[in-house]
Amino acid sequence: MTQSALSVKQLNFYVKNLIEGDPRLSSICVLGEISNLKNHYSSGHIYFTLKDNDASISCVMFRSFASRLKFDLENGMQVAVRGRVSVYEKDGQYRIYAEDITEAGLGDIARRFEQVKVKLEKEGLFDPDSKRPLPKFPKKIAVVTSSSGAAVRDILNILSRRWPVAEVLMCPVSVQGDFAVPEMLEALDGLYALEGIDLCIIGRGGGSAEDLWAFNDEKLAYKIYEAPFPVISAVGHETDFTISDFVADLRAPTPSAAAELAVPDMAEILSQLGAYKDRLSNLLKLKFENCKLRLERVSLDKNTAVEFLNSKAEIIDRLSDKLSVELKEKINSCKLEFSENAGKLDALSPLKTMARGFSVVSRAEKVLQSVKELKQDDLIDIRFADGTVKAKVKEIKVK
Repeated sequence: MTQSALSVKQLNFYVKNLIEGDPRLSSICVLGEISNLKNHYSSGHIYFTLKDNDASISCVMFRSFASRLKFDLENGMQVAVRGRVSVYEKDGQYRIYAEDITEAGLGDIARRFEQVKVKLEKEGLFDPDSKRPLPKFPKKIAVVTSSSGAAVRDILNILSRRWPVAEVLMCPVSVQGDFAVPEMLEALDGLYALEGIDLCIIGRGGGSAEDLWAFNDEKLAYKIYEAPFPVISAVGHETDFTISDFVADLRAPTPSAAAELAVPDMAEILSQLGAYKDRLSNLLKLKFENCKLRLERVSLDKNTAVEFLNSKAEIIDRLSDKLSVELKEKINSCKLEFSENAGKLDALSPLKTMARGFSVVSRAEKVLQSVKELKQDDLIDIRFADGTVKAKVKEIKVK
């Protein structure tokens, strides 16, 4: 029996010849929606899946045909693919080898995505002013994603490496299929009832447009918008965009990037603190040295001042004694001069003259020196040595 058995390669080659021998499959046109698009820029070949609501088929377009395209292919695009059907012998998968692609409009998934996006944008769920900044040093981080897969491992590994002081609250949910949206809504409701959560990461790893569709759900978008703390959306790869990305406070290109954005790097923080410590220590040392130097200068200035005063004390004493002697001599001299001037003043005093029989005549307190200053009937005062007489002029005789 083994003598008639075929190898896998022989079987695939046989099936390939059967398919390629059917003239109906050598030139076909198939209408469908593009998904899982992969453009290998190094080789120039394009790989994608063509699907409708009930089935899908792999497609490849080699560089010689891809270079003739007049537009860029995108996931969700409705197209008409012309080419042939054959089998790739290495894996036995049959596929369409596309030779020409024409655009037929948006696919159903892309159309529904745009409808939800336009509606929520009008309602203000994407408003940049409503976006909240992430906390610099989060203490408790919630993670809403599948409990299996590379995404959750990457998130937890990066969080524990970069910021091990944070508490991570894991909320395992389905991220695709019929239960994905209800489970994510329930998880978020539970988180909103808790206190102390600083931020939340919600997302999943890469996949087809159908795999990511749960994150385009309208109810999930409203729930994320209601979050009492900042939310990071990390769905798929860098080129994937979902409604959750637009409504969240921050969109991360990948789950790993979300973990990087969510927390600071402990190593960098410790390095900065070390640099601050060294700088503060150096400043304190410099301040101490300056104060010590100033204190030494003050002490030196004080000693110098004492020495200076001591050296000048004898001079000050001599000057003080000299000043005292000179002051006494000056006082005695002034007393003698005063006595002499007083004697002279007494000799010239009009009182002594008046005592010898003379008198002083005045009118209105003005001393008169001539009879010409008087006229008849003037009232005058005559001062004698022993008193004053008031008189009235009766007669004036001029020599």
